[in-house]
Amino acid sequence: MKKVLFLFLAAFAMWACGNEASTHEHDGEEHEMHADHEGHDHDGHSHEGEEAPEGDGKHFGEKIDAEGAITYEALLAKMEGQESIEGIKVEGLVDAVCQTKGCWMNIAGGEEQEELFVQFEDYGFFMPKDIAGRKVVMEGKAYREVTTVDELRHYAEDEGKSAEEIAAITEPLEELKFMATGVVLLEEEKK
Repeated sequence: MKKVLFLFLAAFAMWACGNEASTHEHDGEEHEMHADHEGHDHDGHSHEGEEAPEGDGKHFGEKIDAEGAITYEALLAKMEGQESIEGIKVEGLVDAVCQTKGCWMNIAGGEEQEELFVQFEDYGFFMPKDIAGRKVVMEGKAYREVTTVDELRHYAEDEGKSAEEIAAITEPLEELKFMATGVVLLEEEKK
């Protein structure tokens, strides 16, 4: 029953996102999706009139700290043979953020690692759109899931991919995802 409800909510969120462009890259392949974020409602949360992500500029969603966070590489090791892990805290480098409203982000993988696609529980908060290259710590649930072609195309639209790039997405993708209940944006390292 939980899986059906989750799939319904995910499908509704995808439908609600509408018609803007985004890309979602995994394993060196870019995947795209379709969404119109203007005026949509995610489970009672409307973006209308919203100018900035919720939070204090450092904490988003539930207020968390970095203590006890594991690296993304350590998460990948823990996920071996697991479908999901709840209540885990992970540190990672932001590779991309939804440029429409900040409603998802990708955590960079290494040369041999897939990116981690991160969404925010119940669309209760969003991230700033200009944090690519910054480190974050997030707490929540890591899980594997098949992302449909429609979803991949939607995310590709959110990233501003071309119609040709979006049309080239023809296969679903099993990928690692993260549903964050809270995120803390770490201080930028001084150079």
